[in-house]
This record gives sequence, C-alpha cells and structure tokens, in this order.
Amino acid sequence: MAIAVVTGSSTGIGQATAVTLARAGHIVYATMRNPEVGGEELRVVASKENLPLRFAALDVNSDESVQTAFAGILAEAGRIDVLVNNAGIAHGLGPADQLTLETWRGVIDTNLTGMFLCTREALKLMRSGGTIVNNISVAAVQPFEGMAAYNASKYGALGFTNALRLDLRKRGIRVLALMPGATDTAIWDQFWADAPREKMLCVETVAEAVVHVVALPPEATIEEIRIGPASGVL
Repeated sequence: MAIAVVTGSSTGIGQATAVTLARAGHIVYATMRNPEVGGEELRVVASKENLPLRFAALDVNSDESVQTAFAGILAEAGRIDVLVNNAGIAHGLGPADQLTLETWRGVIDTNLTGMFLCTREALKLMRSGGTIVNNISVAAVQPFEGMAAYNASKYGALGFTNALRLDLRKRGIRVLALMPGATDTAIWDQFWADAPREKMLCVETVAEAVVHVVALPPEATIEEIRIGPASGVL
C-alpha cells in the first residue's frame, strides 16, 4: 500500500487518477486549491466505495501553499511513495504576439514551476522505490497553432522530467513522463467547444496507465508513456 499525492484532483485526469489509485488500495491525498468545493465529487465516490481518499489544500502556484500541504502530509502519513504531478491549465487559442504576459506567466507557473515546487517538496518525503509521474501531455512533443504558452510549458516540463530522472536514478526513484493525447476533459471548452469527445480517450484510461506504473516491482520502470485515442483524433 503506497501513500500517493495527486495534484489537480478536482476534475478530469487528476480526479480519475486519485479514484483509481484508491481503488487499487493506496492511500491517496487528493490535492486542489479548495477541497471544500473542488472535492465534492470525490467525497461522494469515497463515501460510497469506502475509499482511502484524503484531501489537502494545495495551490501549485504558491511555494508557501505547496510547503504547507506537504508538511501536513508528512505529519499525517510520515512519507510519500507516489507523486502524480497532474495540475495544469491551458489558454485560449491565439498567436504568440497576442498573448498577455499574465496569461504566459499563469500557464508557465502552473504547468512547469508548479511541477518543480511539488516535486521538490515530495522528494523530502520519498525514499527508494518511490515513483513520480508527471502528466505532461502530447503537447510536449507536438506543437499546436495558437498554443505557444501551453506548448512552451509542456516542452519545458518534459525537459524537467528527463533531467529529474537522471538525478533520481541513483536514489532508486522512478520518474515517468505521461503524455496522453486527446482526452475528454473540460480543457477543450477553452478553445474547441465542439471537439469530438466521443473519439477521445476517457480519463479512466489514462488513470489506469498511472496505476500500472505504480504497481511495477522496484527493479522495473517505464520512462515514458504516450497514449492516444485509437481514432487518431489530434
């Protein structure tokens, strides 16, 4: 039984990952900015299925919030075995020269700097045999028109992940770059409201990939998973 932390657990892939890990018997800290509001759906599922889900307030944009959240997890659980860096945002479509600095910084801070902050704190509580899964998106290797800030954040996140893997190999901590293709989440509402969601991956499929990696024996690892819809959409 692992102690897992999943950021951005209020919706989408993060929510599905938190539930799937808990169903697999792991104690899961579902983190989000406001668990009292964002955690309502998870609380219903946890109550119905008696799942070992716990909640923690965590804003990946705030170093203070990240430190406070992980200090609380340390006090309760004493360690972390799995970190799933899932929190992320996108932005409306538009050419790079029309992006505001506020939008640029918001995307970079959430998708890249937030990943760094959570990883840094989690590693203080993680021992050999631990696993870090960075949910990066296929946008880390495939550029999209009108998505300059999003692509930049994801390319940067992949670079961070690959370097982190080298840093942690001697410590026996696995690092996975998870790069899902088009997945049916609310993120599409920002730039393609009529996207063919029925042809996309479901969030549970992506979550199962995370559970598979966590279940591997300590001497085995998967460094990268690119998973996409069989339909070929996007």
